[in-house]
Amino acid sequence: MQLTKYTDFSLRTLMFLGVQEPDSRVTITQVSEHFQIPRNHLIKIVHHLGKEGFIDTVRGKGGGIRLGMPADKINLRTLVETTEETLQPVNCELPQCPIVGNCRLQGILYKAQEAFMRELANYSLADICKAPEQITQLLQWRSDQVRSHA
Repeated sequence: MQLTKYTDFSLRTLMFLGVQEPDSRVTITQVSEHFQIPRNHLIKIVHHLGKEGFIDTVRGKGGGIRLGMPADKINLRTLVETTEETLQPVNCELPQCPIVGNCRLQGILYKAQEAFMRELANYSLADICKAPEQITQLLQWRSDQVRSHA
């Protein structure tokens, strides 16, 4: 199973927020620049994450984004289920597969996908942000590289 860019960018955004100082806010532009995510695309992601309660958003001067709940409360399975449009591993209906009903592939792929999701349920955002100093250093290095090429 390959996650969509939408989910990938959602995870990157949450990881970025997860290594920030508590209660500090960052801008969408900062996240966009660090990960080279198109700003307009990130605005949609941030809006969705805010609507779902994963992040807290404040508009205007002094505004920005931060985690909307503790990192250990953001379950990776829940996040993926929220950000992926479909978790169906294959679609045998479009186009109509001539062997549908006699093929076991869909059932096997469903079981594999469910095992993947069960494993994600064992982890939170806090688990993937265990080394915040190292992540922060890498993000700072990336920021310095972007500035030096500008």
